Amino acid sequence: MKNNTWGYLSVGVVTAALLGWGSSAMALDVNLTETRTYVNVIHEGQTIRVQRIQDEEHVLTGAFAKTSRKCPPFCIHPMQAAPGVTTVGETEIFDFMEGQLRNGTGVLIDARTPSFFKQGTIPGSVNIPFTVFTQDANSAELAEVLQKLGARKRGDVGAVTRWFEKTVAVFGWFNADMKTDKWDFSEAKELLLWCNGPWCDQSPRAIKGLLKLGYPPEKLFYYRGGMQNWLSLGLTTVIPGQP
Repeated sequence: MKNNTWGYLSVGVVTAALLGWGSSAMALDVNLTETRTYVNVIHEGQTIRVQRIQDEEHVLTGAFAKTSRKCPPFCIHPMQAAPGVTTVGETEIFDFMEGQLRNGTGVLIDARTPSFFKQGTIPGSVNIPFTVFTQDANSAELAEVLQKLGARKRGDVGAVTRWFEKTVAVFGWFNADMKTDKWDFSEAKELLLWCNGPWCDQSPRAIKGLLKLGYPPEKLFYYRGGMQNWLSLGLTTVIPGQP
């Protein structure tokens, strides 16, 4: 593992050392919350322990230590990415990891471009760049991704059927509010999307793209803090493809 301008090295080294010592070898002083020491998550087939750096003198270095970036494009984003989409913090991500991610009903999405993802990501995340969700609605790549996320492509839907669905959708009957002319999102997974932080527009753009396609807003979650906040709290990151 090599050092880089993004400051991931110290996180990975400390995490690896702690994992090597084992949970019984030492008690953690810097916990996630008052009641939660760490969270285990599966990443690329391996169990990764998400915890905080134990060195209380640790500071950020590299690009994520910067306070200012030119705006535009790196402007501060609103707390809510879009109406109906819930904004979450780190503790909600821990819950998501132990809940939806573990039981297969949710996906943690690193919506950044691959160059960012390769430098380090939140354990358990899969990289689906925001550019995928902003493609043309007829894109084959987009269709493949949506189906992997649990959406079902619809065949020819008659005018009468669509009229009925739109009529009963306001009552929430038959999951009609989760269906469009082309897609049925009734069984689609819950998605928690993130990018580089409050100044990054990649996950908001992905969310807006999903909403435009008809993805239910109640199944979408936005981690506004992104990698900026994750690293500032000394939380574990992983380098894709490395142990």
